[in-house]
Amino acid sequence: MGALDDLRVLDLTQVLAGPYCTMLLADMGADVVKIERPGGDLIRPNPPFAEDPDAEPYGGYFQSVNRGKRSIALDLHEDDDRGDFLSLAERADVLVENYRAGTMEKFDLGYETLAEHNPELIYSSIRGFGDPRTGESPRQGQPSFDLIAQALGGVMEITGPSDGPPTKVGPGVGDLFTAALNCAGILAAIHHRERTGEGQLVDTGMYDAMISLCERSIYQYSYAGESPTRRGNAHPTLFPYNAFEAADGHVVIAAFNDRHWRALCAAMDRPDLAAEYESIDDRLENRSVIRGEIAAWTRERSVGAIVDELEGTVPSAPVHDTADVFADEHPNARNMLVEVEQPGADRPVTIAGSPIKMSETNPAPGGRAPLFDEHREELLEPARAASND
Repeated sequence: MGALDDLRVLDLTQVLAGPYCTMLLADMGADVVKIERPGGDLIRPNPPFAEDPDAEPYGGYFQSVNRGKRSIALDLHEDDDRGDFLSLAERADVLVENYRAGTMEKFDLGYETLAEHNPELIYSSIRGFGDPRTGESPRQGQPSFDLIAQALGGVMEITGPSDGPPTKVGPGVGDLFTAALNCAGILAAIHHRERTGEGQLVDTGMYDAMISLCERSIYQYSYAGESPTRRGNAHPTLFPYNAFEAADGHVVIAAFNDRHWRALCAAMDRPDLAAEYESIDDRLENRSVIRGEIAAWTRERSVGAIVDELEGTVPSAPVHDTADVFADEHPNARNMLVEVEQPGADRPVTIAGSPIKMSETNPAPGGRAPLFDEHREELLEPARAASND
């Protein structure tokens, strides 16, 4: 039993932000119906593939964020398909779409229309710049991707080395963070509906989400009047809090409070540093000197030796690559590496598990991603029957 196994979600999204949002709901038990346009989700053919691209109906990108869903193909330009869509929407709890603002209205399937057919429907949109209903913006209607959102929202300006160009964060946070916020909004709207019987619109913009993610930059600019910029792996107000080169890799050390600072100096056998830079202000003012001393110590030692030396006294960790993640006991103990079937391949593949853990209704991927239009008959037969009653 999943926490959301009484919910039906219509998923009209594609690529990453929308599918990730509905994947979170599916992992928590919701019945997510992926409504795909003719030809299917744009990322179905994206690599990598487990074995043979010609034999596999989709690659790792699609598998990762569409696991546990059902698929039906509908062309909303066609009257019959619009009718089938409405029959599904009348029986749904949640609808999620990530078209440009105004696209659903062109099909006469916008929020107001669907609310007339199903007043309890939670209608959720994920767009680059939000929906006009929740706040008009001159940017609405412009296309947006993760790179655009990270650039506009300030993420790239504060990411990367101080002497290098603005840099995109590795994971697609413009999509993923927006999706997680949208999922939270959907769950809040469901709670509201349980108390009032009312559906509503939930809207999350990628640009808005990146401003929220960069909350530190916002208050820094307000308080100090200067735009924060790139500091590499350093933190503007905490030190030491950085990555350091070791003899065989890199390690991060977070020793910014007095207790951890003294413990780090003890591990380095440098009581003189602890005495000379006793306060946080002293350490921030002399960060370049102190960083050099710590770096000289770490370069002479392996990552394992450094972490072992600091364990229990100073927060530290190795910088993992993905092979290290697979080999680490923690992700395996926490079910964060999950095997699913890969159609067309002779072996299962591994995808990221759910980070949400619950004692009674623990989320879990509900199996592989669907084949294109795989569940047409089982979805339309009951919907059509209900419409004819």
